[in-house]
Amino acid sequence: MFFFGTFEHSIDERGRLAIPARYRRAFVDGGVVRPGPDGCLEIYTQETFDQEAQRRLDSEDGNRSRSARRTRRGFMHDAYSLELDRQGRVLVPGLLRDNVSIEGRVALVGCGDYIEIWDPDRWAKELERVAEEEQDEEPAE
Repeated sequence: MFFFGTFEHSIDERGRLAIPARYRRAFVDGGVVRPGPDGCLEIYTQETFDQEAQRRLDSEDGNRSRSARRTRRGFMHDAYSLELDRQGRVLVPGLLRDNVSIEGRVALVGCGDYIEIWDPDRWAKELERVAEEEQDEEPAE
């Protein structure tokens, strides 16, 4: 499944987050949540997480080098399994929510093979940066 679009949802006091209805079937077998590099969280289906982990691990020489071990640690150490409940929600661990300062309203952003969870204010600032970079990349006429 290809994830796209932006959705506004809420995380309740227990840390439960509703997955957009159109994407719930992709998470029937569970998923994985981990911090993203830009101050958001990334939610993968189990299949896409396995693929991404394999891609990252294959790019290094097994676990023989220091760099390879650090790649493994950096990607895997703070990843947590997710299970979809009957209401189409997942439980986002408190540690991860605290690390990216999300509570209450959040923006869920489809990014192809995964979904990002953003604090709405942080997401608005990120969109501004995206727009600025797109302007900088436009060819001069």
